[in-house]
Amino acid sequence: MTTAPADSTGTLAPAYGDKVIAVETAGAEPIPDAERHGSPLQLLWTWASPNIEFATVYIGVISVLFFGLSFWQATAAIVLGTGLGAITQGFLSLDGPRFGVPQMVIGRFSFGFRGNILPSAANGLVAGVGWFAVNSVSAAFALNTLTGLRPLPSLLLVVVAEILIGFIGHNFVHTFEKYAFPALAVIFLLAGVWTFKDAHLGGGGTGGGVGGFLLALSAAWGYAAGWNPYATDYARYLPRTANKFRTILYPAVGLFVSVTFVAVMGAASATLLAPKNATPTAAFTGHLPSWLGNLVLIAIILGAVSANALNVYSGAISLTALGLKLPAWLNRGVLVVVSGVAGTAAAWASLSDAGSAYEAFLLVIAYWVAPWLGVVLVERWYQSRIPTADLSPRLTDPTFTNWPGLTALLTGIAISVPLFSNQEDYVGYVPKHWPSFGDSTPIVGFVVSAGVYVGLRTVLGKKGETAGTLGETQPTGTSA
Repeated sequence: MTTAPADSTGTLAPAYGDKVIAVETAGAEPIPDAERHGSPLQLLWTWASPNIEFATVYIGVISVLFFGLSFWQATAAIVLGTGLGAITQGFLSLDGPRFGVPQMVIGRFSFGFRGNILPSAANGLVAGVGWFAVNSVSAAFALNTLTGLRPLPSLLLVVVAEILIGFIGHNFVHTFEKYAFPALAVIFLLAGVWTFKDAHLGGGGTGGGVGGFLLALSAAWGYAAGWNPYATDYARYLPRTANKFRTILYPAVGLFVSVTFVAVMGAASATLLAPKNATPTAAFTGHLPSWLGNLVLIAIILGAVSANALNVYSGAISLTALGLKLPAWLNRGVLVVVSGVAGTAAAWASLSDAGSAYEAFLLVIAYWVAPWLGVVLVERWYQSRIPTADLSPRLTDPTFTNWPGLTALLTGIAISVPLFSNQEDYVGYVPKHWPSFGDSTPIVGFVVSAGVYVGLRTVLGKKGETAGTLGETQPTGTSA
């Protein structure tokens, strides 16, 4: 596929524009100026709606029930972890209007054109399969509780809606999130009033200590920062002239407020006695009046669909960012369907033990996102000294390499996971001998990868290496 460089005005007529009921044809290529539209405000509800759902509730639930924290300890971990993930979400969104490409394509700056295949494939798997499965399961349980329909048929009904929204594409996703937001906000606010009224906020806690706090912090941060690899996917159509402060503010606020409120409400609900043998969603709504409980179940379904519209869309976009020459028929829309089918299979397999699967999944996300983010943020700092016109050609140049980025990413993972992970199936050396460390894998992974990347970039800078690696490359006009 041949495309115009990201810093040109583009040569394509505005065939897609701001049409809502139209299937998007763009994939990983830069969005031409003629197709740019929208405002940063749309990022507020696009990042708020997907988090007003049960997967967010469960962050608070596991912080109290699984990690042994009191309500207030859990709240502190949630606020801190979510805040860190929301701040980076805002800053990463700036590259959307600047370069007009998805977040995983931006990763070529950090890892090189070919080196970026690994993080792009990882995000495609995590988003389009892992997260899709997690949210589809919660929606299926909610539909099962609401209607009595068995879990499997409930799951299939939900995934059809999720895949359809992602298939239509960018504009329809934004519009769906916009109209879902007020309904989700009102219902969860009402549920919050009842939950906090009945909750034992001074209760909870079974001696989780520092280790439990670090586990909860990692889970909250992993959830919020788990959106970071999607950041520019929903900002890349914004005009280049979009206000920079608002482009940072709206996604950060939308993400932080929604995750914090819903997860803290989950922590409060965990201090209440759940009905015996209840599904996770039924346990959450068990203390509510029946009319409100039913509304919350509807909202859980709507919230899961809102989240998975983004997950399956970004999962497919990440696959287009691999830079492989795929057949013409295997476009973004078809990849949405492929990802959705794979995610549905994963969801089906996890129906029997959703709680444990979700706990492990939350922590594993942070295992790879933290080192990835460490490299990406350092690279953004280096880019601040380079004009956009000099940077843009690297995104479509298959000869551009940045081996220090991939080296730093793999080093961070190789050191942090074996030594510091604290999973049910595998406990690293540090928590095995000093349990109070909890699971500090994400913190270590971030610091190690960022530090290694700075060191390697400094060495290369002193050697004067530029052409074809970390310096200027010639525009090629060829794309992913």
